[in-house]
Amino acid sequence: MSDPTHRRPLPHDFHPPVPELAVGSKDLTHGGVLPEAHVYAKGNSSPQLSWSAGPEGTRGYAVTCYDPDAPTGSGFWHWTVFDIPADVTELPAGAGTGDFTGLPAGAVQARNDYGSRDFGGAAPPPGDGPHRYVFTVHAVDREKLGPDADASPALVGFHLRFRTVARGQLIAEYEEAGE
Repeated sequence: MSDPTHRRPLPHDFHPPVPELAVGSKDLTHGGVLPEAHVYAKGNSSPQLSWSAGPEGTRGYAVTCYDPDAPTGSGFWHWTVFDIPADVTELPAGAGTGDFTGLPAGAVQARNDYGSRDFGGAAPPPGDGPHRYVFTVHAVDREKLGPDADASPALVGFHLRFRTVARGQLIAEYEEAGE
């Protein structure tokens, strides 16, 4: 049984410090409750996200969504999209669908921990307590990060560890009531 009071580290706590990007959303409030539209069984839509321009040398962006509180021992990756062009500083709500209609040309969605190449919404086990959903925007120093759509989120994260020149986060929580 997982301990819902235990807070695991955030995925970037172990990466070198970089300048901060301001990240905002019309759909989420930092520290607030994740709306049902972004829950797997209730809407399963990626939220609108916007961010400040990266520092000089920014050649592209990546966006990830991670639940460090998932009872897996390794968290749960809900969304990984990269190779977003440097002139893009916003993704509309629903951009994470598997049909790529909301993503800019050239963007790549890697598979999530559900096994699909799209946004997979929150789905914490009932009664497991609140889970944090960490939406992170990475400014990177390359137009093409390197991996392809078959990459795991861990491999994409490895590349982001060495290519990120700025980063910003927006964190919302969600929990399913126990039975």
